[in-house]
Amino acid sequence: MSLIPVAEAQARMIALGAPLPIETVPLFQAIGRYAAADLLAKRTQPAADLSAMDGYAIRFAERPGPWTVVGESAAGGGLDAALLPGQAARIFTGAPVPEGADTILIQEEATRDGAILTMSGEGPPAIGAHIRRAGNDFAAGSLLLPAGTKLNAPAIALAVSGGHADIAVHRRPRIAILSTGNELVPAGEPTPGVMLPASNGPMLAAMLARDPVEARDHGVVRDDLDLIAAAFMRLKDQADIIVTTGGASVGDHDLVLPALKKAGASIDFWKVAMKPGKPVMIGTLGNTIVLGLPGNPVSAFVTATLFLRPLIAHLLGATDPIPATTTARLGAPLPHCGSRAEYLRGRWRDGAIIPITSQDSAALFALAQAEALLVRDIDAPPLAAGDPVQIITLA
Repeated sequence: MSLIPVAEAQARMIALGAPLPIETVPLFQAIGRYAAADLLAKRTQPAADLSAMDGYAIRFAERPGPWTVVGESAAGGGLDAALLPGQAARIFTGAPVPEGADTILIQEEATRDGAILTMSGEGPPAIGAHIRRAGNDFAAGSLLLPAGTKLNAPAIALAVSGGHADIAVHRRPRIAILSTGNELVPAGEPTPGVMLPASNGPMLAAMLARDPVEARDHGVVRDDLDLIAAAFMRLKDQADIIVTTGGASVGDHDLVLPALKKAGASIDFWKVAMKPGKPVMIGTLGNTIVLGLPGNPVSAFVTATLFLRPLIAHLLGATDPIPATTTARLGAPLPHCGSRAEYLRGRWRDGAIIPITSQDSAALFALAQAEALLVRDIDAPPLAAGDPVQIITLA
């Protein structure tokens, strides 16, 4: 099976499953999820003309006064009667503008002697100054959040302001994480000889900890065809995504692919034109999507960034689940890129991004210092320090 480009692999992965079923949840439970349908405003914001400053409600044409202060308007309340000519009202930020007033004189430019008010500074620059007009933010019936919008804190505040207490979203994906390898031992246990701590499972679980998913690390399975196939059969009814690390290459002990076939899976693709992370594999086992990632921890991290997290975002209903790239200034030269796209670990220095010295796919110390991935397309030309480069920022 020939190598396929990263973008094609991502598109084929996304096509394997539709967003998960829709449920309605309280807004405080929706953080990080995506609106499953267009959300319309139930109310107008502001509902009336409101003051944007502390000061006095006046008629612009009556500057510089004097005015007689006849009452006050505070947030949540207001005057019972309209202002007559020559009258003003004390007003506070967020309070309704009384009928008969058309401008706010801020308190720093006002002088008051008892009930008598005069303008002492330059005054408001134009009629309507310092007033937030009714519907200036949004009107009832207007579109607040299109379907597919990620629900961050401002989006949730907007939905609440629009009159909503809950929202339709897609169900949280259930993720089963499975590591394979005879050389792996659970975290914290002794590692005699050349044994290794199983870091990929905890790393992937940590990557997903802030995402709206139900992720569970199922530990390590030895390099045994029947054991791995049995694990797939056991997990397929428990998870929307089974993500494996290790055993996805071509060695005698790389058994994930044959184990998937033994369990009855359909393989969509295997091997992607990228570095690190070439032996990425994806297929379906019943209604479950299976994503096989490399065993080297850096490769697992990079491929999880480019495949696992976008797949999760797609199942959650994201409009564009693929990680966005941004342009940065390169702080060190880069050579010509070869026949595979490269995702170099980098960090910021003096406002520029530089590749970390060690790009080895097992170098976890270097990975822990990384702040971004430098994206190099297949056959990309050399770059000099100061040139623009595309990056994916790492959270």
